[in-house]
Amino acid sequence: METTLSLKHIIDQIVKEKGIDREIVVDALEQAVLTAANKKFRNTRDLEAHFNPEIGEVELFEFVTVVEEVQDSYKEIDLEEAREIDPDVEIGDSLGMKLDASGFTRIAAQTAKQVIIQKVREAERETIFNEFKDRIGELINGVVRRFEKGDLVVDLGRAEAVLSQKEQAPREVYRQGDRIKALITDIRMTPKGPQILLSRTHPGVLAKLFEAEVPEIAEGIVEIKNVVREPGSRSKIAVYSNDSDVDPVGACVGMRGTRVQNVVSELRGEKIDIIPWSEDPARFACNSLQPAVVSKVYIDEENRALEIVVADDQLSLAIGKKGQNVRLAAKLTGWRIDIKSETRAAEAELLEYSSYDGSLAEEVEEPAEESLAVNEAEAVPEGSEE
Repeated sequence: METTLSLKHIIDQIVKEKGIDREIVVDALEQAVLTAANKKFRNTRDLEAHFNPEIGEVELFEFVTVVEEVQDSYKEIDLEEAREIDPDVEIGDSLGMKLDASGFTRIAAQTAKQVIIQKVREAERETIFNEFKDRIGELINGVVRRFEKGDLVVDLGRAEAVLSQKEQAPREVYRQGDRIKALITDIRMTPKGPQILLSRTHPGVLAKLFEAEVPEIAEGIVEIKNVVREPGSRSKIAVYSNDSDVDPVGACVGMRGTRVQNVVSELRGEKIDIIPWSEDPARFACNSLQPAVVSKVYIDEENRALEIVVADDQLSLAIGKKGQNVRLAAKLTGWRIDIKSETRAAEAELLEYSSYDGSLAEEVEEPAEESLAVNEAEAVPEGSEE
């Protein structure tokens, strides 16, 4: 009775505390009894162990083959003796006989404890992996537990995750015990268990923060078309409204800017430009270069390139500090962007016209470089070398 209660208690306790499937725990107990029995009989017998839920015990069975002449007494039995146990058996049948497993159960509880622990650990790891593999791309809350060579180990409750140094935004500093929001980017099964990878620099962090702050995004009224970031410095997010009565930019900004300020605060002051998305690449590019005002746009659809002309006093604003504004705009639109000032564009037109008939070509000096061309992957600030 004591053993029965003990086994039931072990199973119930593990299932409750570890959240492990009952079948996995039962299998571990069966393997523990079988291990102890095989050790006792030195692996000379064909044994099986099965947990009987009705009586709460692990039952042990020995199997022998019915033969005419016994050569291995541990694994064979003659027909006459076999029919004393089961009158219906025939030559070649496998006959199972129940053994007293009480002694082996006690041995298992003592000597096979590590087998059960290992099984439970493996089940825990599998459960955690299955839980988080479908949560990739989700923003999750955690607590900073410790630091390992610049990486942060974050406690997620049932599991720990890693925020590597390269996935941490510049100028963000954390201390042990700080709460943190990060995006789950991947989960890998390693010999030590599942490894959950986090990011604070992924564009999805910004998208998920806006989704949490803006009900219109969560409801599908406002869509996030694209997000580009230079983490810790500046981001651009393109939004579109499926309802003509809803301003997508206004919805993201919120009353007195409360919604966007909450996102900015979470990203530790990262500047965010909210851009209205458009199917027209010229209009979308103009929006993406805000706060600069665009004068003209020339489209080269074959090469997915845009030549944009701005007033002379808008050139530095359009380019941005170290080319950041136009670089992000190119990434957001997916088009190569060539920015020129009105003066530079006029001089280029004059040079082209003068060279047409050759009459003024030698009289026109090479104009000073006042343009910037960038694509999705590069940006060259005004006056710098390619």
